Amino acid sequence: MIIRKGIPGWLSWLPFGQVPSVTPDYVAQDLEQYLLIDVRTLREFNKSHIPGAISIPLHSLRHDRMNGLPTDKPILCICLSAHRSKPATRKLIKAGFNAMELKGGMLAWWKLDLPLEN
Repeated sequence: MIIRKGIPGWLSWLPFGQVPSVTPDYVAQDLEQYLLIDVRTLREFNKSHIPGAISIPLHSLRHDRMNGLPTDKPILCICLSAHRSKPATRKLIKAGFNAMELKGGMLAWWKLDLPLEN
């Protein structure tokens, strides 16, 4: 999805529309190729998350948090059902990052019984 200049900021936070995405089975083949950012709450993250993921809840994804992120890998945004990851992905793209979301979120990851950390 291309974020056009002139779109109100609040509109970019809607969990609808398209953003670049990648499927869980593809990601699981090589987790090291992405910077995995889990935008769920810390409580959700602590229950289970994808190995190597870091927790940056959506509400705290601000410019000061983004400034320290590495740029040598694409960023993969993860949430429960791919609703919170859409606005997170848009925000990262707008900030100049190569970002995408995990298609179907953790629900899709769990359905395929892919690796987890607690």
